[in-house]
This record gives sequence, structure tokens and C-alpha cells, in this order.
Amino acid sequence: MEPQNIRLFVKTGCGWCDAAEEWLAEHDIKYATINVSHDAKSFREMQELSGQTRAPVIEIDGEILADFGPEELEEFWQELTGGK
Repeated sequence: MEPQNIRLFVKTGCGWCDAAEEWLAEHDIKYATINVSHDAKSFREMQELSGQTRAPVIEIDGEILADFGPEELEEFWQELTGGK
């Protein structure tokens, strides 16, 4: 089953965040982007979910991956989707 709720927490000027967005776009994955750079409430939510202040953080149907690159994102996606 394909994930239903995907949120990507990013910061302005974050190269890792840009790489995560590129990976998601290349795989035609729909997601919501939440920029925490100027939104204290979203920043706190990201911190509570991930236990840290670094971005990117992705939440996929309640599962969290924090401070990652494209390789880790691909592995996380494969684990959650059974290789799809």
C-alpha cells in the first residue's frame, strides 16, 4: 500500500533538503513541504517528532526519518513500501 500522508520539513538554503525534494520529485511522490525557517510552531513540531533541530525531516504515515541524504531516504522508502 502506498503511503498516504507524507510531510517534509525543510529549512531555507538547506542543500540536504533540496536533495530530498529532488529525490521525491524524481520518484513522482506527492508530499507536503513545511519550511521551518520562519515558523516557530512548525520548527517545534519537527523537533518533537525527530528529537533534533536538523533538517530535513520526513514523516511518512507517522514514521520519521531525520537528518538524511537521498540514499537514506531511498532505503527508508523501500522499507515502508515493501520495495515499491
